[in-house]
Amino acid sequence: MSSTPKIDQRVVADALYGKWKKERLEGRAVASDPRFQTIPGQSMDAHRERVLEQLGLLVEAGAIQRAFPKSLGGGDNHGGNIAAFQELVYADPSMQIKSGVQWGLFGAAILHLGTAEHHKKWLPDVMTLKLPGAFAMTEIGHGSDVASVGTTATYDEATEEFVIHTPFKGAWKEFLGNAALHGQAAVVFAQLITKNVNHGVHAFFVPIRTPKGEMLPGVGSEDDGVKGGLNGIDNGRLHFTNVRIPRENLLNRYGNVAPDGSYTSDIESPGRRFFTMIGTLVQGRVSLDGAAVNAMKGALAIAVRYSTERRQFPGPDGRDTVLLDYGHYQRRIIPLIAETYAMQFASHRLLETFDEVFSGTNDTDENREDLETLAAALKPLSTWAALDTLQEVREATGGAGFMAKNRVTGWRADLDIYVTFEGDNNILLQLVGKRLLTEYAAKFKDVDAAAMAKVVAGQIGEGAVRFGLRQMGQSIADFGQRARSVEGIRDPESQRALLTDRVETMVAQVAMAMRDATKGVAREDRAVAGAAAFNSQQAKLIEAARAHAELLQWEAFTEALEGFSGDTLKVMTWLRDLFGFRLIEKHLDWYLINGRLSGARAEAVTAYIDRLIGRIREQAIDLVDAFELTPELLRAEIATGIEAEHQQEARDYVDAQVAAGTWPIHEKELRKRARKA
Repeated sequence: MSSTPKIDQRVVADALYGKWKKERLEGRAVASDPRFQTIPGQSMDAHRERVLEQLGLLVEAGAIQRAFPKSLGGGDNHGGNIAAFQELVYADPSMQIKSGVQWGLFGAAILHLGTAEHHKKWLPDVMTLKLPGAFAMTEIGHGSDVASVGTTATYDEATEEFVIHTPFKGAWKEFLGNAALHGQAAVVFAQLITKNVNHGVHAFFVPIRTPKGEMLPGVGSEDDGVKGGLNGIDNGRLHFTNVRIPRENLLNRYGNVAPDGSYTSDIESPGRRFFTMIGTLVQGRVSLDGAAVNAMKGALAIAVRYSTERRQFPGPDGRDTVLLDYGHYQRRIIPLIAETYAMQFASHRLLETFDEVFSGTNDTDENREDLETLAAALKPLSTWAALDTLQEVREATGGAGFMAKNRVTGWRADLDIYVTFEGDNNILLQLVGKRLLTEYAAKFKDVDAAAMAKVVAGQIGEGAVRFGLRQMGQSIADFGQRARSVEGIRDPESQRALLTDRVETMVAQVAMAMRDATKGVAREDRAVAGAAAFNSQQAKLIEAARAHAELLQWEAFTEALEGFSGDTLKVMTWLRDLFGFRLIEKHLDWYLINGRLSGARAEAVTAYIDRLIGRIREQAIDLVDAFELTPELLRAEIATGIEAEHQQEARDYVDAQVAAGTWPIHEKELRKRARKA
């Protein structure tokens, strides 16, 4: 008789903490302090003032200095800074994001786009919150298209000043934290114009308010008011009417203007210069990725603890059944645990790459490009998954999940904007897709269309033969037996092959379609034809990028398995397999249409998922306990054991009534006795 395997929670917890466990625990210590925690139902005005006070407390606690230079009292600890920041989602997301605005955007822009003189001049006050600031990039009329912002910074040689101006309402800076009330300065992104030449978007330090909160001449502000979430942040609009700033207020690490108005840059290409500047601000996406995963952990810890105590409808033993013993409930919750683990391990890979670049240990152009692509791939999937998980948990916990005191609805509202800010998710995946196309094209740059078509066809055919996945061959070999059919794809290499094949084939098909669209088109018309072709393939390209990100998550989980052994390895392998097979099941239509899976094997995938879920059901509590989320971090009444107390109270009451002979006879029992008589 085999015993149920048991994970080593300490080992699993350490794997989930990753490289910066110490900093994560420090972040959790802050989040466990009531001074930093959300007060449900607080008015917007009161919440805003509380969050501003909390930022001051963060400074006092030494919680924000990690990423700043040691010369200014910081720690030069970029990875640890983000790791600790991600844990603040357990306190109050408004506080977390407003601190991100102050130190992760406003301060980081000065740090990464400015020079040593800028650092000395402004960063000490930024770090102590003496100088609250806004990050003025997004515009009403341009959204994700930062390169096309309408705000201008025109250099005046006579006064050696830049003139910051928003020439029309579409150029107003919008959705800016600290803009409505608290910001005294802003890093403003504007088109740098000197000697009547536009050198593209650059960043400028622009004072906007006095310390007493009065707007400076030429600067206008509007309050965005109540939002769908994060109402502790004073989001607002900024606009500028010929506001003059000193030439030295240009954050000139990547481009400079001399007193005579001449422009110089070490990066000759305007496009490359722009993407280099924007790339230095990638930490926002890295931060949101991990924070979203943490919210998923919190929601699942609440759901699993509640669903192993809450009972509903009598079972065969006459006692009500716990929710997590229902098959459909397991199908709703347990795959989300597997997804959360996969996303956490992928998030570790992203954070480690980020630290390599920003610490300078591996700051190469290639690694920077990999970082940007990895962040653009993972942030969309984790933030979407967080919303899906929170919604599923809300429904799975019934009316209790709708109560603000149980946290789920608050997280759901606050994290909603994660899918849009720091890069709209679909736009980010489009960037990933473009890189996939670029890499694909580089492999075949000297191949003509006919030869390329053969490569694509060969790739598809080779995939079907190499992995034993030709439909007819499967149907004959499987003989309709699920056990035999699932064996062919259960091993990790087959999972990897199926996931990889989908990415490669989708990219190849998009590349071929775009190449065919411009074949035979006159040179002067190719740009228009190419743009139309790209637009027609955009949805497919984004789906290919999403498939690529899913593959990255699966690979990160698979690499993480190397750190486990014994029963822990067995359970974690089940969890990785569940994640991989759920991806295949989610895209079964693609695998069937493209001949990668037979009907029998597709059916076997779903059957095997059900088997895995049944096994992991016994591990569910241990797997969420490995998140190590204390009552102070969760602060959800239904995750405290109160439901078990309610159930025991009810059972004790019934038992006492039965023992005393005062429990009434049910009508059905009375009829049964009458029939026997």
